[in-house]
Formats: sequence, structure tokens, C-alpha cells
Amino acid sequence: MNENIMHIGFDDTDSLSKGCTTYVAALLVEKLLHLKTKFIDYPNLVRLNPNVPWKTRGNGALCLRIQHDHGAQEKIKEIVANTVEEHFDLESEGTDPGVVFFKGSRIPMEFRLFARNAITGVVTIKDTIRLLAKFKGEAVGFKSGQGIIGALAAIGNTLQGDHTYEILAYRTPENCGSKRKVDETSIFRMDEATAPYTFNNVDAEKGRVIITPRGPDPILFGIRGETPHVVKQAFEMVKPLEPVERWIIFRTNQGTDAHLKKIKKLDQIIPYSSVVARAIVSANPKVIRGRHVIFSIKDESGQVDCAAYEPTDTLRRVARELVVGDHLEVCGGVRAVSSGRSLTINLEKIRVLKLAPRIVYQNPVCPTCGKRLKSMGKDQGFRCEKCRQRYAGFGKVEVRMKRDLRKGLYVTSARSQRHLTKPLRRYGMEKRGAEPVRLVADWHFP
Repeated sequence: MNENIMHIGFDDTDSLSKGCTTYVAALLVEKLLHLKTKFIDYPNLVRLNPNVPWKTRGNGALCLRIQHDHGAQEKIKEIVANTVEEHFDLESEGTDPGVVFFKGSRIPMEFRLFARNAITGVVTIKDTIRLLAKFKGEAVGFKSGQGIIGALAAIGNTLQGDHTYEILAYRTPENCGSKRKVDETSIFRMDEATAPYTFNNVDAEKGRVIITPRGPDPILFGIRGETPHVVKQAFEMVKPLEPVERWIIFRTNQGTDAHLKKIKKLDQIIPYSSVVARAIVSANPKVIRGRHVIFSIKDESGQVDCAAYEPTDTLRRVARELVVGDHLEVCGGVRAVSSGRSLTINLEKIRVLKLAPRIVYQNPVCPTCGKRLKSMGKDQGFRCEKCRQRYAGFGKVEVRMKRDLRKGLYVTSARSQRHLTKPLRRYGMEKRGAEPVRLVADWHFP
């Protein structure tokens, strides 16, 4: 074990009113570089389970992985703890930062499993403390210290499989809270020039830029892509109309579907998880207030509702076209309603596997002229308004209607995709194993 390698995880410094944990990471990178530490990876941005109700805005935890000079450990810990303390939102209820320090070149398998559970399910602070004690990790917590959960998860997730990169540009402090100023035309040009190697830059359906957040945090814009080179290239194409204080590139699990977990039966669904489930439509869709679409699916183990909310747009249109008997694979987060007695899958994706026939029952046609007959009342037969003929023994006939829906994968609109949702643009670009890190000279500047 290399005692001069340290993994520094931290989480939960931001609130809905201010702050950003990635900005704290950018500050720490600058400070640690001044100590002549060597970064053995890009800063890691690990998005955790997006369904837990106590999450922060993006539920992102950070990890810095460094190699340091002998005797520098205590100085590094002091700098990290002081920086987190200085920049977290002390007054905000629910902001409870945590920092974890772990030494050594090998991450324990139990840390990796803990991270996986933190992304796909729910873990507790008790689990966190137990693992830290077992493997001699150190933790610093502020207020309740709940952030040490995400801090340990960020250390445990080494992004060995599929991963992406994101470059984040930050505003100067005096501009935080005001409307962001970026040349939108340059963003559309950047998206076209770097496709398909960057993703979720714009919402094509609405013609809207989506790389600029709307909140009071210090991020000016962020670009996600397949390699550090392409996000840096894309960054240079965008024209900010206000000063950029600093920028940094993260390696991340964003856009990978890391939160989705396949289940074999619907009765395995639990609240706050994100699932991939195969089932059959058991109740035709209905549009409820707000233009949301609800339908039911079932298998041999049970039945559950699925919801395509209005902002999902594409999924809502697909959901409206479903009929009883359609075979689907649905992906989404599980929400508990009615005190937990009923569960709903909030849809992120629908894969249509098999289409059932859409059957309607219509009046028969006149054998003489071919005109659709009119009913004379219940059990009274039909008559032809053109021929004046009456047909007492006729009944309604079954007609198979043409389906506008096609088999295939449908993903929620770009503007409503979660950080972890894999967009259509990324399918076929997944990284299948560990990728050697090749740091570039200009991956960060203050």
C-alpha cells in the first residue's frame, strides 16, 4: 500500500440558495497544487441516487485523488477542512458537509459496494462509520455530518467502467445571483461542431440552451462529453459575455445510467430506487391535471403505475399512444405515494418491445352501398341512411387500427433529463473498462 496516496472525498456544502460543491473542489485543486501534490486522476464528480428526498440539488459528491510528499498529510487535511468550512452554507437547514480521508493506492471492495448502493439505493451514516472504522479512514463532519456518506461514496466509486467528462466554468463572485450572460448562438454552433462527442448542450425540441444553470450557484456553464479533449475544445467555442473566474475538468458518472438497477419482478420495487423493469401495459393511459400521463403495468408478481410528467415531453407523447397488452421495458425512479402504500415509477425511458393490436368496435357497413350503418338503439339492429335498408341481426364489428407508435427506445427530453440519465447520443459510446488517465497540462487554471 502506498501511504503517500490520499483520496479526499467531500459532499453537501451547497444549498438551494447558494454554494456549489464542485466550486469547493476547484478551490482545493488550486491550493493543493501549490503544495506540489500530484493528481493521479481528474477530480471525480460522482452523482448519487437522485431519488432520495434529502438530496442536495444535483446530489453530487467529489473526490480528489493525490500523491503527496512525505509529511504533508496533516497540512493537506487542514487545508481541506478549512476550505470546506469556509465555503459551506452554514445557515441553511439540511446542509451538513462531510469530508473523508483515505490513504492507500487500493480502494477496498466494501467501499466500492457502498458507493454502488449509494447510487442505486439508500445507505446510512451508521454504514459509513462502520466502514471508516474497519478500514481506518478519517472523517470530519460539520453540523450533523451527513455529508460523510457522499464523501465515502465518492471515494468508493473509482469510475472504472463507463464514465464521461464535464468542464465547468465559474462566475466571478459579484455576478453570482444575476442572469448568466453567454452568447447562445455560440453554444448551438459548439453543439453542432462537437456532436456526438458532447451531449445535453441544447434542447432541440424547444430551441433552448441547457448548459447554463438557473440558480444562484457560481457555475456559469458546464459542458459534458466523452473525453477531456473534446470538452476543452467545446469550452473554447463558447463565448461568455461575462468574466470567467476559473474552470476545471471533472471525470464523472454523469450520462451513464449508473443509478438504474434491473429487477426481475415488479414486487422487487422499493421506494427511492431507480429501476429497469419489463412488464405489460395493464391499463390504458389517462391524462390527469397538469397534462401528466399515467398508465399501469403488470407482471405475474403485481402491478404498478407509471407516470410521464409534462416536462418529459417525448415520453408523455409515447405514453399516450400505449394500449393494454403492449410489452415494455420502463426505466425510472420509484416514488412512494399515499404514505408508502402505493408506488409509482417516474419515467426516464420507455423501450417498446412489442406492440399489441389496437382494437376498436365500429358499426358495420351496408352490404349494398358500403356506407357505415347507424344504430337504431340497443338490441334494435342497424339501418342504412342511404339505402333505407334495416339489418336486425347485425352487431358491431372489430376493427384493427393502425398504430402510430413504433418499437424502440424513447428517452425523456433533454431539458428534463437527470444528471445520470444516459442520453440517446451516448448509446454505443459506453466505456467498457478501466481507462488509463492521461492528464493534460492545462486541465485547470485559477
